[in-house]
Amino acid sequence: MSVSKHEKDKRPLNDSNICIVIPTFNNEKTIASIIKRTLCFAYQIIIIDDGCTDHTREQLFPYLDKIMIIKNKRNRGKGCALKIGLTKAQTMGYRYAITLDADGQHYPEDIPLFIKEIKKYPDALIIGSRTLQNKNMSKNSTFANRLSNFWFYIQTGKRLPDTQTGFRLYPLQKIKYLKLLTAKYEAELELLVFSAWHDITIQPISIRVYYPPKSEQVSHFRPFTDFARISILNTVLCIATIIYGIPLRAKHFIRRIIQ
Repeated sequence: MSVSKHEKDKRPLNDSNICIVIPTFNNEKTIASIIKRTLCFAYQIIIIDDGCTDHTREQLFPYLDKIMIIKNKRNRGKGCALKIGLTKAQTMGYRYAITLDADGQHYPEDIPLFIKEIKKYPDALIIGSRTLQNKNMSKNSTFANRLSNFWFYIQTGKRLPDTQTGFRLYPLQKIKYLKLLTAKYEAELELLVFSAWHDITIQPISIRVYYPPKSEQVSHFRPFTDFARISILNTVLCIATIIYGIPLRAKHFIRRIIQ
């Protein structure tokens, strides 16, 4: 007997409706550990090789029979890699996708925290909130996060403690029709804004984070270029808030009152 989509979405959470999406770009020192620790959980792992030019691909060889790898011929940006991974998860029929970074900052061991939270808030977007006062967190990252939190509040009327985190659980059917304006890492903020406008519940949870000593940190963040791009995106989103976001939020508010 075939299972309808509605019945499928009501099934208990297990490895058949959750997958893990990990974008990677030149993470040769950390990717193997992340995969090994993530494999402890019975979920399909989808790796997006975003045009790696170091030895990341060699580090993936021992796991070829256990993971799915999608390769970009050139580096296209984290936002693009995420879109590719989430779209693949959607076409494979998964209900949820957990995303985490490949640079070693996230603890795969915290995955059960997301599973526990989604059981309480089905079809919500669960985001991991980091401790932003860590002494090893760069000043650029701290400033970018606080600036992002501010603009998110302006654009949605909602407050979140960490809008830059990459450790998230996405409700794939809910975000299926959301379009991305940018292909870079700020796409994660964009996804949050559009999710809030579309009345998707956004639920933060506390997660652990590892920041290596500054001498060992590898960052692809370019202060001038990236801050300029973030500013342009936020300008566009603020305009869109007036002509699209606020009317859409009002529509959802009225619908809830009527129901």
